Amino acid sequence: MCGIAGIYDRSGTFAGDALQETVSRMGEQLRHRGPDGDGIWHEPNAHIALAHRRLAVIAPTPEGYQPALSRCGRYALSYNGEIYNFGDILEDLAADGHPVETASDTVALAEAIASWGVRKTVARLVGMFAFAVFDRKTRTLTLVRDRLGIKPLYWAANSQLLAFSSELGGLAASGALSLSRDPAAFAAYLRLGCIPAPATIYREARKLEPGCLLELGPSGEVAIERYWDIADIARRGMADPFPQGDADSQAETERLLSQAVSDRLISDMPLGGWLSGGIDSSCVVALMQTASTRPVRTFSIGFPAFGYDESKDAATIARHLGTDHTEMTVTPKDAIAAITHMPAVYDEPFADSSQLPTYILSRLTRTHVTVALSGDGGDEVFAGYNRYAVLPRIAARTAGWPRAARKGVACGLRSLSPHAWDRLARALPVRMPPQFGDKVWKAADACEADGLEQAYLAAISQWPLPDAVSLGGNGGWEECSLDPGLGDPVAQLQLADSQTYLPDDILTKVDRASMAHALEVRVPLLDHRLVEHAWRLPRADLIGPDGTKKPLRNILARHVPAGPFDHPKSGFAVPVGEWLRGPLREWADDLLSEDALMRSGMLSPRTVRDAWARHLSGRQNLQNRLWVVLMFQLWDRAAPC
Repeated sequence: MCGIAGIYDRSGTFAGDALQETVSRMGEQLRHRGPDGDGIWHEPNAHIALAHRRLAVIAPTPEGYQPALSRCGRYALSYNGEIYNFGDILEDLAADGHPVETASDTVALAEAIASWGVRKTVARLVGMFAFAVFDRKTRTLTLVRDRLGIKPLYWAANSQLLAFSSELGGLAASGALSLSRDPAAFAAYLRLGCIPAPATIYREARKLEPGCLLELGPSGEVAIERYWDIADIARRGMADPFPQGDADSQAETERLLSQAVSDRLISDMPLGGWLSGGIDSSCVVALMQTASTRPVRTFSIGFPAFGYDESKDAATIARHLGTDHTEMTVTPKDAIAAITHMPAVYDEPFADSSQLPTYILSRLTRTHVTVALSGDGGDEVFAGYNRYAVLPRIAARTAGWPRAARKGVACGLRSLSPHAWDRLARALPVRMPPQFGDKVWKAADACEADGLEQAYLAAISQWPLPDAVSLGGNGGWEECSLDPGLGDPVAQLQLADSQTYLPDDILTKVDRASMAHALEVRVPLLDHRLVEHAWRLPRADLIGPDGTKKPLRNILARHVPAGPFDHPKSGFAVPVGEWLRGPLREWADDLLSEDALMRSGMLSPRTVRDAWARHLSGRQNLQNRLWVVLMFQLWDRAAPC
């Protein structure tokens, strides 16, 4: 796991040592991603330089130093990630008459490219990766990002050069490209709390999308192709499903997940697992412990002062599995301390409030291990989000209702404030999910929506009307849409989340929070072989009256009693709403003052101040809307441009 950066200066605009110095500065910006070493490779005649920051996990020897040259000398590689099947690749190379003796996946990747070429190599890789490879013979630079978007890669180009980096800050550090803010990206951020690929907050910079390959040769034309397409995987899987309830496909699900977990246990450094007490992380840790001969190190955090605390369930599961468990209680003071780091960690506006516990958990974990496995991706792959169960039902039941009737039901649901709904939920004899009132109001939004797509957009929106809060309107941003060709509404929602929310929110959150502490986080539930298999499972085998993520529940039930994980889904819930009315109020007041909002030049002070007043009154919990504004304001104060 590392950080990469580079510049291909086709026009030779950098004189003398300026190119190396610039790329070195970009690499230094990524030091937190790779504290164990650094390197620069420079080809003066081709006007290209590659930088690398190393986090040594596999083969922590000089053999793994980067940038690396293939043994034939033709290819220069700067690579971030892990190739879990590099042993199989070495066997295949030997069978092809290209034997390579190495314990390094970096060397295996470079030699595979030298033998098979980039495209054939990428098709064989199992892992998470983002890499740059330069063909010294054809003078072609190729950038590649893994299938699901686990590892990031940013790039920007003009008529003279192309620059790339693992983080947006690396591009900004180059100073080689002008950067200006993109109003369309800002509108998307206000709606979603993150900026969807390929956009960034800057017009000139782009994210390389998951499953894509970018190529730039001497001609100067940038060509991007998609070598793996989640939409195509979804369509083919839905067109060729397994029989419902098929025992063989269920057994194959467990085999593939067990293999994915086992593959990700390869490490020459200490390794552990994140354990939240939910189904996904518990399933991963259970399979880790099954594959291990000694207790697995596990880590969790909790908020016991604010209602439901999943760390209790995590501790119960840890005791049952026999893991070596460490947990931490997070206080508002911890949150305030973490907040100040967010602009540097995320480079552009990012507003998933679970970024705070993820950052704190990463710091805790890194004090004990260098690598951790997480359960991220399980909700998208196995249909775990509450909206998958709720939105299709609401859309189907209200499809024939007059608009007035739907609006009447919505008004009825909103007759109680979210806070009142929360009080009612606590009085019920059954365990209700955290922030129950917010979910009721989301259901009201779905009732008012015209069809499933509008209901989905309402469910994922932070600011439902970005035009009302952005002084620049929506900037021309096009709303995300569902794919009706998939037929099944649950599948449509899954695909939409897999294309946007998963890579642009969940995986971005985890990558930046973990790499800020030089912690490598691996995600076995996003092994592409498991993902391809899961898209062939009937939706009725994933979600039904008895719950979501049925395959994972069935696997986990063979390792852990049902009690600790048989409860409503809560996610990595953070009590931001309460904190903003209490210990975070002074901090928020400063960022949400009329003067501060005016200084940003992009936000409507009147709209934001009204939301702040309503939140403080307790009439509504507007924590998500306010968090979006607060994270932008914090970023804006620290932004280089």
